[in-house]
Amino acid sequence: MDVERLRCRLKEIEAVSQQQWLDSLNDRKKEELKFHDEHRDTSRIESLDKKTYEKLYGNKKYYQESALVNIYVDNWIRENAEGKIFLDYACGNGKYAIKAAKFGAKLSIGLDISRVSVENAKKEAHKQEADKNTYFIQADVENTMLPDSSIEIIICSGMLHHLDLSYAFFELRRILVPGGKILAVESLNYNPVFKLYRYTTSPMRTDWEKEHILSYKDIGFAKRFFQVKQIKHWHLFSVIGVHLPLMLVFLNKIDRFILKLPLIKMMSWMFTFELHKKE
Repeated sequence: MDVERLRCRLKEIEAVSQQQWLDSLNDRKKEELKFHDEHRDTSRIESLDKKTYEKLYGNKKYYQESALVNIYVDNWIRENAEGKIFLDYACGNGKYAIKAAKFGAKLSIGLDISRVSVENAKKEAHKQEADKNTYFIQADVENTMLPDSSIEIIICSGMLHHLDLSYAFFELRRILVPGGKILAVESLNYNPVFKLYRYTTSPMRTDWEKEHILSYKDIGFAKRFFQVKQIKHWHLFSVIGVHLPLMLVFLNKIDRFILKLPLIKMMSWMFTFELHKKE
């Protein structure tokens, strides 16, 4: 799709009345909006004492140590974004949209339900001098209002479990060009230790989120819409590296081997998979 036409469509989406747009959201989406507006409010975060910060954001330390999957995702964007129309689907603070822009995307779009997230993303893109070919907009990702077959490459990072997949997969297929592909990065819902952690740290996530961590059942559902390829599993013992940083390199090496084994790989913290739309 022509980039300028797509930019015009994005401006039209932005022009929709805020109240009209809010009224179109159901209660689940309004809860997600409220949660993520609060969760990504930098002034609020900076005002928290150490104990409260740990209660609300203590899981961030694990994501910061997830080096293996982070390297894989960065390389995937580098290999796929150049010269393409790229979408960071439920972009949060826009990290991947900005990376795609810097890796040469023709246009890198970030959509998120949270106004605060979108404003954070715009500021960060400007800071990194990536605002020329980025475009961030507040939108309902289950009903993006983007044109059919308008996006070539999409990343869905840590956000599918916030959505109703019966709407999300349909919408992703609709907006993706034939031959386009998606990388999904998600937590995996089998390891009982990780499941217990999620339920005992409830302030860090919404009720919907806790109940909809992805499993292979969702992979089966995705196959109704896409070809599913390149399923990979990430991080089991390396999670301990947060508390044993000197062991992290060794623990990563163990994970590289052990998470290729049947059954054991199902205990991983995270998995990635590609969704391809047929030509």
